[in-house]
Amino acid sequence: MSKIGVFPASGGLGGSIIKHLQHLVPATNLILIARYPDKLASESGAGATVRRADYDDPASLERVFDGIGTLMLISYASFEDEHRIHAHRRAIDAARRSGVKHIFYSSLAFGGNTDNKETAAHVMRAHVATEKYLEELIKHQKFTFTAIREGIYSESFPIYTAWLDPHNPPADGEITIPHDGSGPGVAWAKRDELGEATAKLIRQYAQNPEAFPYLNKTILLSGPKVLTLGESVETLGRIIGKELRIRQISVDEYATLPQIGDKHTYHGVNLSKEWATAWEGIRRGETAVVSPLLGQLLGREPEDFETTVRKLIKGN
Repeated sequence: MSKIGVFPASGGLGGSIIKHLQHLVPATNLILIARYPDKLASESGAGATVRRADYDDPASLERVFDGIGTLMLISYASFEDEHRIHAHRRAIDAARRSGVKHIFYSSLAFGGNTDNKETAAHVMRAHVATEKYLEELIKHQKFTFTAIREGIYSESFPIYTAWLDPHNPPADGEITIPHDGSGPGVAWAKRDELGEATAKLIRQYAQNPEAFPYLNKTILLSGPKVLTLGESVETLGRIIGKELRIRQISVDEYATLPQIGDKHTYHGVNLSKEWATAWEGIRRGETAVVSPLLGQLLGREPEDFETTVRKLIKGN
């Protein structure tokens, strides 16, 4: 089995993928690459190789992928499109120069069906561009890829509910977003189950590349059921014991909500209005596609939105 690399080897999804990979392959087969490698001391102690690189330090990417046959490339943690696109391309090109044979790329479950390369959601634009870049490269290069559209995390509900704090909900119970709460909705997925399924895909490829069924394909890992945003908010209210409801506001109003603050500010630029296009993507059904693949990889029914969020909020 060739060496498996993960970059960046940090964050919620990355940490989950590494956790599950450690149960599936020998730690000595893992090369973990992160901005702060000291944070991977336990993985290093278990036998994994740890290296330093940073998306925002192009020089650090050169040769950092040497010796890796299979790379899990986790997307740049932002939703700026141009900066993110260039960061992804630099990493992909560096991986190719180092001889990486297959790249798994963590895309996002906007866009609808996986053959669709159009999106209304600003947050999805860099993912679509990266998927297209990988598809173009395989026409001329001897390597393969699998783009995984990772489902919308159940744990990310605050982003879609105007940063609802379930421990301090609005007194009037109103969730003010640029959406009326009706369908289509979101096929929410538990982040750690996405990490587990992704790790299983990586192992499947690494063990038998020729038989891997998802070569040069974009695939979708989604939750088992679509909930409208209205149903999602009702579920949150049931968990916290307070009736919640959506009140639709304009994008301009959303951008000035006091709880938004600098949550959508990247490199000094406020992208609140750009982020709000996510609700337009939801409105168009981009997050309402259900795929059975997550359950098939897990070997069980994926956890439902209410169970995941209840555990998150209640701590049990």
